[in-house]
Amino acid sequence: MSETTSDNGKNIAVIAYITLIGWIIALIMHNSNKTELGAFHIRQMLGIMLVGFALSILASVIGIGIISWIVQIGMLVLWVLGLIGAIQGEKKLIPVVGEQFQQWFKGIG
Repeated sequence: MSETTSDNGKNIAVIAYITLIGWIIALIMHNSNKTELGAFHIRQMLGIMLVGFALSILASVIGIGIISWIVQIGMLVLWVLGLIGAIQGEKKLIPVVGEQFQQWFKGIG
């Protein structure tokens, strides 16, 4: 039984990183089968999406194209690091802001 729970947690964790729709699906799946791993990665991806959205707005307001590219590359790197952790079934915090995401969104899970 714990193997199934572990697998489901890993599946939810990976699905959370597949666009906003994947994140919503992972959240719905998590509500019916709560796992620590699933909750961890749902919180990480929510943080990545919100920071990426805020930085994209800021970059467009500033209007300097290179800043937008830097933001997009930075968000891609954070996304890849989070996805790798989910695929490996590990709770790896993304650099710099991962711990804050876990604290800010602790109500999820």
